[in-house]
Amino acid sequence: MVKPREALSVLPHRRAGEKMQTIACVNFKGGSAKTTTCLYLAQYLAMSGFRVLAVDLDPQASLSAMLGLQPEFDLKEGDTIFGAIRYENDRRPVRDCIRKTYFDGLDLIPGNLELMEFEHETPRALALSSRLPGGMFFERVGNALAEIEADYDIVVVDCPPQLGYLTLGALCAATALLITIHPQMVDVASMSQFLLMASDLMTVVRKAGGDLRHDFIRYVVTRHEPHDGPQSQVVALLRNLFGEEVLAASAWKSTAIADAGLTKQSLYELERGAIGRATYDRAIESLEAVNSEILGLILRTWGRVP
Repeated sequence: MVKPREALSVLPHRRAGEKMQTIACVNFKGGSAKTTTCLYLAQYLAMSGFRVLAVDLDPQASLSAMLGLQPEFDLKEGDTIFGAIRYENDRRPVRDCIRKTYFDGLDLIPGNLELMEFEHETPRALALSSRLPGGMFFERVGNALAEIEADYDIVVVDCPPQLGYLTLGALCAATALLITIHPQMVDVASMSQFLLMASDLMTVVRKAGGDLRHDFIRYVVTRHEPHDGPQSQVVALLRNLFGEEVLAASAWKSTAIADAGLTKQSLYELERGAIGRATYDRAIESLEAVNSEILGLILRTWGRVP
């Protein structure tokens, strides 16, 4: 069991009157480090003393694999969140889908290819009934997570790289959004299309009664090479366009993160000297700068900081 490091100050659990924060990480372009962002954020928050639940909504299930599961072998039917949000009457309580991880303070609702069934079943369910038991498709993820609100302080949701029904459900369930962006012009163009499509779909969902109020929305620059001239220009463009909605810190591209990922580990699980101390320290410093900034936003939402 990986336990909190002494380097991170342990904060108290969510207090009375503070709502559970559900943070969805979204982008429909592969390679934007969405899963890596979710993994390190969830582990950082757990090491800070919070009760954290990671939810893998991606059928590719990379987050589940990084947290110690083999999704194609270790999961039975209904072990993903699909078991709790499906349209048939044999839905499971979402608590039955939760698994402990090897990381102290961090639980997981895993994903696998079963999640695609929600994308396939929703159009048929919508055609059969205008009002479905368990809520409309965009309410079902939020309704499921509401069952366990007393058990967790923060939920981190890794969304699939598409604007499907699961992603829209996550957007409605979320109290905050993180949009990952790799600082290359082709990725910025892709993100622009994502935002346009998301805006149109969210307008439709809002008119149908979806709750799309978020405490904060932030762009997270990932795989950043700060000494790369063209990337620096792209980051400057993003900051000019979105201002404070772009996190001040960025997650640097690092061989340390890639090397740790080869063995399905995070840097928190490796000895500091296993991959070169200087490389390790730079990567950890970058990641914790990003995650501490996100934690500051959460604490501000709870009213703990101005």
